[in-house]
Amino acid sequence: MSLNYYITDVFTNQIFSGAQIAVFPQADNLTDQQMALIAREMNLSETVFVSSPDSSNKRKMRIFSPLAEIDYAGHPIIAAAFILAECGEVELSQTETRLTFTQNIGDIETYVSTKEGKPTFVQFSRKVSSIIDRYTPSDLELAEFLSIEPAEIDHKKYTTRLVSCGFPYLIVPLWNYDSVRNAKFNFAGWSQSAAPQTAAQEILIFSPKTPFQGANFNARLLGPNIGIHEDPPVGSAMAAFASYLCSFDSTQQGTHTFAVERGDDQNRRSIINLEMDHRAQAELTLRIGGEAVMVAEGKMNIPAPR
Repeated sequence: MSLNYYITDVFTNQIFSGAQIAVFPQADNLTDQQMALIAREMNLSETVFVSSPDSSNKRKMRIFSPLAEIDYAGHPIIAAAFILAECGEVELSQTETRLTFTQNIGDIETYVSTKEGKPTFVQFSRKVSSIIDRYTPSDLELAEFLSIEPAEIDHKKYTTRLVSCGFPYLIVPLWNYDSVRNAKFNFAGWSQSAAPQTAAQEILIFSPKTPFQGANFNARLLGPNIGIHEDPPVGSAMAAFASYLCSFDSTQQGTHTFAVERGDDQNRRSIINLEMDHRAQAELTLRIGGEAVMVAEGKMNIPAPR
């Protein structure tokens, strides 16, 4: 079997920036084993397999890293919607076109904004419930395994908290952009701290200061399972980050719009646009959006399953 595939850079409008995602838009006949092998061959952070729409116009979406299947991720939604629109798989007759993707966690409503028949912006909506724990490692412990000074941790507006919307993150606020960019995960400091006793294996550090226009926060993920020089996509952490912001009294109720930047001008900078409806309720409605650009397209020859 021969299938078309596309590679797109997500949460950016510039090629060679953002996060690279591979999309197979006609993946109806692939087996689980074939999808896993293809993702390993592509060797990108995520490879997306989209099936044809069913009778209710829903498209099943499967997401694989080179190591395993992923139940939920935000970057593949942006990538798949953009590719389907760019390649003519969906009709763009309105200024906004609605798609429904079914990931392993359930249905996700997605909207493609267009201009002159071309996709310009993709946004999807989620409702999330969070668990927030204020018991976290001490500043000394945090500073040790982040390779920073304790004084670089913010206590004025924010504090460190453990937040889970299904996947836990230890969220640490830092004063300065440079602290976020220069932090380095220290395995020895981690193992000697109280952090391994928490559920979180990924740390989201952020600063409300960035030298680039159009962003309110700069964020970065570190952790024991993340390479020491990696700066991985942060899209999957955005539900936890929004819930984190809503957990502070300083965040007034209402709809908030802001942008989270990942990376820098030398390291695949991304911009994730967030809207959240803070109602002080159990569920938080969150809308995540961004741009994408096509990088490459090709055909893959796929052998029959063994």
